[in-house]
Amino acid sequence: MKRSTINQTISDARNFFEQNGWALPPAPRWDVTDFGLGDFSTCGLVLVNLAEETEYCEKLMYATKGQLTPAHTHLKKKEDIICRNGVLVLQLWTNDPAKPDTNRQLQVKVNGQYRMHHSGALLVLQAGERVTIESGVWHAFFPDTAACIIGEVSTANDDLNDNYFSNPEIGRFSHIDEDVAADVKLLSDQ
Repeated sequence: MKRSTINQTISDARNFFEQNGWALPPAPRWDVTDFGLGDFSTCGLVLVNLAEETEYCEKLMYATKGQLTPAHTHLKKKEDIICRNGVLVLQLWTNDPAKPDTNRQLQVKVNGQYRMHHSGALLVLQAGERVTIESGVWHAFFPDTAACIIGEVSTANDDLNDNYFSNPEIGRFSHIDEDVAADVKLLSDQ
């Protein structure tokens, strides 16, 4: 990913947050990723770490139509994914979607209520709605509107050791081509 693209993307995200009433903390911790695939327009996400404590984490994320956060799971982390603005579509699986599944179901907590969900089926969240994703549940998500603000509240976060992607070519962080100076230091720059 080019640093110029990262700079522009952070500016776009910051503007979208502000236009939709989301005030960011002083010196927010930014992350912009194409998941190592080199095509941010189809596989990408902007993240802002709002809280990073030993027991919990909170993030605010931004994605635009056409951007997928690819299928992954966490062995330790439990998280609530919240659609804060726009429409967010999630796909949930009982196991790695690259492996055969026998049309299984999983129990999912949506807006505080448990319900059965077919593995691989789409789950659509409107603004204000949330889904609780237990550790071990595979998930992917993407906006179904021009742009989307996504919240995450989770148990402790470990981006280096607790992200398992279905596609082995995917990585959590991007390779950055330093074509211009960084406007903001990313989490991966440290």
